[in-house]
Formats: sequence, C-alpha cells, structure tokens
Amino acid sequence: MAAAAAAREQNTVPETSAVGDPIFSRVRLATSSDVPFIHKLIYEMAVFEGQTHLFSATESGLTSTLFNSPPFQSVTVFLLEISPSPFPSTVSPDFTPFVKTHNLDLPIEDPERDNFTPDISNDVVVAGFVLFFPNYLGFLSTHGLYIEDIYVREPYRGKGFGSMLLSAVAKQAVKMGYGRIEWVANVNALKFYEQMGVRILQKLRVCRLTGDALQAYDMVNI
Repeated sequence: MAAAAAAREQNTVPETSAVGDPIFSRVRLATSSDVPFIHKLIYEMAVFEGQTHLFSATESGLTSTLFNSPPFQSVTVFLLEISPSPFPSTVSPDFTPFVKTHNLDLPIEDPERDNFTPDISNDVVVAGFVLFFPNYLGFLSTHGLYIEDIYVREPYRGKGFGSMLLSAVAKQAVKMGYGRIEWVANVNALKFYEQMGVRILQKLRVCRLTGDALQAYDMVNI
C-alpha cells in the first residue's frame, strides 16, 4: 500500500513542508479507558453516513466486546490524537505509537474538542479511529486484516490524518506477515483511496444478513 511505503522503521512518517505552526499527531493502541471516545466517534460516523437508525452501540457493550483478547488477535482499535506539543517517545511490546509532525496554513478550529479531550492538562484531542480485526484469505492461504470502521472527525479531514490511520494498520499487517488489508468504502471516499494507491474492486458487492432476515435464516432447516 502506498501509504504504508511512506512509514519509517521507527513508526514515524516524513514531515510535511514547513508552513505555519506545527501540530503533532499520534496513532496509538486504544485501551478500555478510551471507550467513551470510541463510542462518540462511532456515533459521529453514523451521523456522517446517515445511518443513525442502525446505531445501537453502548459504552458497556463496547467495553465487554473490544478488550477481551490481546491486541491483533481479535478486534483492535487505534486512536488518532492531535496535540500542539510533541508526543513523548514511548515503546510498547504490542504497538509502538505511530507519530507525525504537520505544518498547516491555518490552525484547526474544533468546536467539540472538550468532548474529545482525555486530559485537558496536556491538550491532547482525539481526532479519529480505526477498528479492525484478522480475517483469513483462502486464495492466498494466509491471514489479513479487515477494517470495519475508519473515521476522522470533520475539523481534521483533508490533512493527511486518514492516510496516517491506514498506514498504521498497513505497517501492522506487514509486521505480522499478513497478506492483505480490506474494507468497505463509502462511495464518496473512493477517489481518496484511489489516490493512495488502493485498488477498488468494482465487481464485488456487500452482502448482509441482519435483523429479521438473519433470524429467518436461523429457522431454516438445513
């Protein structure tokens, strides 16, 4: 993946050209203490995609289902954080945070920042997330990673943060020796992904059984 190729060995990516004051971003492994922010991000994504009628997630439900397995063995979440100050260097046996410096023309105005600030004292804001899990690729006889949700909050779009989230997942897939990353994209995002070198499979369609239809199949005699 083109975005992954830009990642450096120490989980950093190149800085952009110097324009204006720098801001700093980090992709890190989420923990159970991040559930309130994950819940808000998923709801914002449902609003953005016009699918709030399908939204029924709760904080307790996320807590009980997201963090009952070691990272990367089941569902895993990366959080995107933004700060006006550099993030401290950290090393983790599970995932060393993925960091980048950005130089933007104008400061980012975030009217909802107080709702996405884990610690007001250090001025860090949660700006997005990606939720993914392992799958199996029969054609390749190897594992891959499937991205269920990827979302960047509105004030932070168009600044390279979405590609940063994808790069973090891609780097993890390569580290684990996995053969592919896949996800279902909103049609409005296809051009963005194509510009990153992502292959769009035109012949495939999403098939879904849920709700009453799923219950109906449960009653079918096989």
